[in-house]
Amino acid sequence: MTVRTVAVAAERFPIAGKFAISRGAKTEAVVVTATVSDGVHAGRGECVPYARYGETVDSVIAAIEKARPQVESGCDRCALQAALPAGAARNALDCALWDLDARRLGVRAYEMAGLHRVAPATTAFTISVGSPDEMATAASRARERPILKIKLAGAGDPDRIAAVRRAAPDAQLIVDANEAWAEADLAGHLAACAAAGVALVEQPLPAGRDGALASIDRPIPVCADESVHDRAGLAALRDRYDAINIKLDKTGGLTEALALADEGERLGFALFVGCMVGTSLSMAPAMLLTPRAKFVDLDGPLLLARDRAPGLVYDGSLVWPPTREVWG
Repeated sequence: MTVRTVAVAAERFPIAGKFAISRGAKTEAVVVTATVSDGVHAGRGECVPYARYGETVDSVIAAIEKARPQVESGCDRCALQAALPAGAARNALDCALWDLDARRLGVRAYEMAGLHRVAPATTAFTISVGSPDEMATAASRARERPILKIKLAGAGDPDRIAAVRRAAPDAQLIVDANEAWAEADLAGHLAACAAAGVALVEQPLPAGRDGALASIDRPIPVCADESVHDRAGLAALRDRYDAINIKLDKTGGLTEALALADEGERLGFALFVGCMVGTSLSMAPAMLLTPRAKFVDLDGPLLLARDRAPGLVYDGSLVWPPTREVWG
């Protein structure tokens, strides 16, 4: 019988400048990598612990270590869904098992997912929240990119939106409030988005307190991020959101992400494929979702001062699917 081993490590990658959202700023990405080996082949998966969901690097490593005996005893991707809850720890192990299975079987992960190929995708590029002038300067530097994702913070957001639009008149704009708006802000902030030609608004209200979205006119599509992790409760969001942001660190890996995409499409949601700030190893499995996505935000490596090598190939905002050396 093949004996598996599991290795887990935390790694740090500096961010180019800083990454700032409504909940705070950071200057480095701290990721956790799981490697599952059968003695001949090794598969890797990367996750990004996220404090918003009660995760730390130590807690994620501890969860992976707790699941180690099951994985080393042969737990497959299906069984892993019951062994660990959705979240970063399961993501790292699930993606490592996808990678391992692809290498062991001599096929590509996208073939295992039922795809004939994965084409390059155009990713959004994130503008961190700051003053209107700061954000306009950042947007001006990135104005040749086709899609900009603007991080917002609540008070003063109409000025931020207008400043970015003036600085990047030709870019498609997505705005992401990260739960920072109040119900009283909705009408005014959505009007400012509409006036700037914004294509999508992500998570304007806090998760669990987003019921007001069901009773207002939405002049532009609204996307659930913090309000949706996996398929549980997805149907209850149909009257509030037009799209869902699928992130593997929320779903707990590619296995549930693909199932969530199926259910989201069945319920009529547009799909958005997103990421935390991580390396190419975090982005690579999510590339399998891009053929179905209306919006793609896999710019994590573009925000880093250095990516891991080998990594995904980025040509401006065009991101190419992973080679076998990277993942899958």
